[in-house]
Amino acid sequence: MDEDMADCRSSVEFSPGIPIITDDIPILSTVEFIEKCLSLAALSYLPLVYCGSRERLILCIMGSRDGKDTAVFSTPFPEGHSYASLTPLAPVFHIFERELWEEWQIVSTGHPWLKPLRYSDPDRHAIKDYPFFSSASPELHEVAVGPVHAGVIEPGHFRFICDGETVHHLEIQLGYQHRGVMELFLEGDICARMQLAEQIAGDSVIGHGMAYVRLIEALSGITVTDPVHRVRAIALELERIAMHLADLSALAGDIAYLSGLNFFAALRTNVINLCLQFCGSRYGKGWLCPGGINFGIDAEHNSYAVNVLRKVRCQVMYCGDAMFNNGGVDSRFDSTGIVKKADALSLGFRGMVARSCGISRDARAAYPFCPYQDFEPICLESGDVYDRAYLRYQEVLASLEMILNWLSTLPEVAPQCISPTQLLPNRTAYSIVEGWRGEIVHALRTDADGRPVFYRIYDPSFHNWTALALSVRGNGVSDFPVCNKSFNLSYCGHDL
Repeated sequence: MDEDMADCRSSVEFSPGIPIITDDIPILSTVEFIEKCLSLAALSYLPLVYCGSRERLILCIMGSRDGKDTAVFSTPFPEGHSYASLTPLAPVFHIFERELWEEWQIVSTGHPWLKPLRYSDPDRHAIKDYPFFSSASPELHEVAVGPVHAGVIEPGHFRFICDGETVHHLEIQLGYQHRGVMELFLEGDICARMQLAEQIAGDSVIGHGMAYVRLIEALSGITVTDPVHRVRAIALELERIAMHLADLSALAGDIAYLSGLNFFAALRTNVINLCLQFCGSRYGKGWLCPGGINFGIDAEHNSYAVNVLRKVRCQVMYCGDAMFNNGGVDSRFDSTGIVKKADALSLGFRGMVARSCGISRDARAAYPFCPYQDFEPICLESGDVYDRAYLRYQEVLASLEMILNWLSTLPEVAPQCISPTQLLPNRTAYSIVEGWRGEIVHALRTDADGRPVFYRIYDPSFHNWTALALSVRGNGVSDFPVCNKSFNLSYCGHDL
């Protein structure tokens, strides 16, 4: 057989928002599956979905970094429930193989860090039995932080191995927030799970909500109008602006830069109050729905939003210029918590974490939909706290500019919703949305009756907690709070 033809048959093209017939997905032998995963990883493809299913198949969807090519293929569960781990040769699979082991007891032999992620089955794995990495050196000591933290934040355990004040190693234990969200999507009417999607991660209501509605629309054959797409994009960018401003405020507070703490927090309030004007919720709950939007934008709201956002833009520029030209801020942010580009590429970090160390990966550019056709991502190079903070500032300004441009040509948009009632049978589909942290992926497969077989969710935090662990190496323990906030990862988005 011709080698190129054989390679083509080992996977099929698969674009987000376009369902394919499940039977068209190639089923490879375990050896072929491993070879395919490794060959695509060598070409810098990223795993988008890698999971087991009730059909006793492992599904893999991998996409090129520019989003132009996507491959999907699968393999039956391996004999003996084990196979040679992909991670030693392609570290980008490390977190997926841990998840597969925890959920389906499929052992990736040779995996260097095969430990529980979420404790989805407490009868097999208990949080109290987590095997932390340790050192017998008398020169090193351990510092434990959490799982209960100061303030009203989610639980997670951080175990530091230190030499004096210098961090040698950080291990992050999560799973305290596991709720079984993916299983809940399979109960009842899959088309009526909007409220559940909005609660996957409370600070990414629009991001996860949009991933859900785009997936349901793809599998029910519903097409929404361009004005509806633009209203949704406005909601998504408002969420990005609000969360970036909140993080800039918190970062300023962590280094006692009090003017930044207060001014950015006030500006964030202006933005979420604008969401309140649009849909009755400061966090955007109830704004989107499968088949459309529950709240439109009329001329009065359009004019009001333009006035608010112009003022916010002016004040953000003033506050950002002051903060990022302050010597005290620079001394705390610069060269602190560096993520190396090589590590980001190898481990598949997503979103702001990747873009702050020179990787031009943004789902709005890689998988554009209206009105993102001409979107260009912003990238920085150093991968430190300064660049993660400065990237937020730049993305706030870019999002403000986009929204103002969209509003200037947006006709009056009334609430509209085409309620889906039945999903296409025997289909597999996925959606990708660039949330404020990074790309959010939802995937769904239906059976012969159009009922869901599985629902998968990948929040960007799933990929990026490892980046935080790497970033603190060689830094002081006292640098951890500002490093942690510069990522601001989601515990519940990871734990699901």
